[in-house]
Amino acid sequence: MRLYTLLFLVFFIPSLSGAAQDWGTDLEQAKSLANAKKLPILLVFQGSDWCAPCIKLERSIWDSDEFIEYAKDNLVLVKADFPRKKKNRLSAEQKRKNGELAEIYNPGGHFPLVVLMNAEGKVYGKLGYEKLKPAAYILRIKSLVR
Repeated sequence: MRLYTLLFLVFFIPSLSGAAQDWGTDLEQAKSLANAKKLPILLVFQGSDWCAPCIKLERSIWDSDEFIEYAKDNLVLVKADFPRKKKNRLSAEQKRKNGELAEIYNPGGHFPLVVLMNAEGKVYGKLGYEKLKPAAYILRIKSLVR
């Protein structure tokens, strides 16, 4: 019985948090989904394994229950990650796609950069890391989306 409990805790519980939020990595797919659902896109440029403000934004906002709950019905989520550590290396194809996104939406190379846009790619506005509670950050997002 203990083995089953342990297996449940190890495998099932972590999958709940992962399933609660669906971050995509392909903007074209996100645009299709955003168009179908009539939702804005939130695109995040991050350095997940080297950028301290990116890591803070991930932990304090993206991983918060409040943001997860808000995002599931109100946003299409996309991450363009630029990791540096060998163990986190992206495929050549994903690196190319992220680079192309950066040329268009983040030519200054700012990290983190949060870009809010419509399904056609028209940018509503941009945010960065701000030391805010999730509710306040969500209000900032809402203020940019028209």
